Amino acid sequence: MTTRVATIATQQTRAAIARRTAGVTFAARLAFEDVHHAYGDLPTLRGVTLAAEPGEVLCLLGPSGSGKTTLLRLAAGIEPLERGRLLLNDREIAGPQTNLPPERRGIGLMFQDFALFPHLTILDNVKFGLTALSSADAKREALAALDRVGMVHYAENYPHALSGGEQQRVALARALAPRPAVLLMDEPFSGLDSRLKDSVRAETLAILREARATAIVVTHDAEEAMRMGDRIALLKDGALVQVGTAEDLYHRPANLFAAGFFSEINVFDSVVSDGVAQTPLGPVAAKEFRHGSNVSIAIRLPGVEVTETPCGVSARIVARRFLGVEELVTVAVAGGENPIDARIRAGQLRGGVRDVSVTVNTRDILVFERNG
Repeated sequence: MTTRVATIATQQTRAAIARRTAGVTFAARLAFEDVHHAYGDLPTLRGVTLAAEPGEVLCLLGPSGSGKTTLLRLAAGIEPLERGRLLLNDREIAGPQTNLPPERRGIGLMFQDFALFPHLTILDNVKFGLTALSSADAKREALAALDRVGMVHYAENYPHALSGGEQQRVALARALAPRPAVLLMDEPFSGLDSRLKDSVRAETLAILREARATAIVVTHDAEEAMRMGDRIALLKDGALVQVGTAEDLYHRPANLFAAGFFSEINVFDSVVSDGVAQTPLGPVAAKEFRHGSNVSIAIRLPGVEVTETPCGVSARIVARRFLGVEELVTVAVAGGENPIDARIRAGQLRGGVRDVSVTVNTRDILVFERNG
């Protein structure tokens, strides 16, 4: 009888929570307009203009020091804006005449290390930011947020009892509980092991979709950005390099840096002659470049085909590394100053073979103006 009563109570609680989860957030547009920033004499942002659209997951991608986290800190109000404007639904929240404090911006921030309070229960951790609500309302909102991430049964536990993936979900619940207009996430999966990352990333994306939240996610991992982002903003040295979908940035990179960030590439320098640039792997069409132009030619590793059948360019294998499904093969070709890498299907070449032929798939060739 006791078990049946407890079960009914749990069902009633979950039903009450479910009634409150519809329409979690009112997704907003967050825009950066000509944002500049520096730490002392070191510029970290150089005229960044960018917007996350309502309900969109926008990934900020780039190497360390590119300005990704600084953009988040400016948006959250942790860092004062030096020059430019920040707009939330066309309302200025930071600019020459405005600097709203963090608590008035309606922007949530999920920290890289989750930042859960070890002395508080999971429920109290999620309630922590709901200070504007009564205790009863804060508890209901916190339980609703925990239910959304599948952690409501751990409400009375403490953070140390949870795995890394579970702590990540609690941190997400805490960030979503106040129903922010925009959620900022700084390297949210960097502390998870590689086996756990994929599942937690997929769960997080599903939760963001269900919550209809506008989210800006910082990452240095191109594959992660492609898995999560509706659009990707690639930064380098504080400047915006390119913005677009994963397909845009992979198939139509703006420059050599963008091409190399989304795939491993071999790079050759050449000069265009009558619409053709020569490489150690053969001629490459470059009709869009004028005669005499200095160009850099990028060839993605999967596009370098290595075979024992005589065809293409003769080469010799200098190194092989088994990677499971694939092999990383390094070859030397006549006239090539540097070895050339290829990723091929494991088992495609016999063990011990050295002399091979190399061809290139034209769809994996990209040509850029030198240093462009």
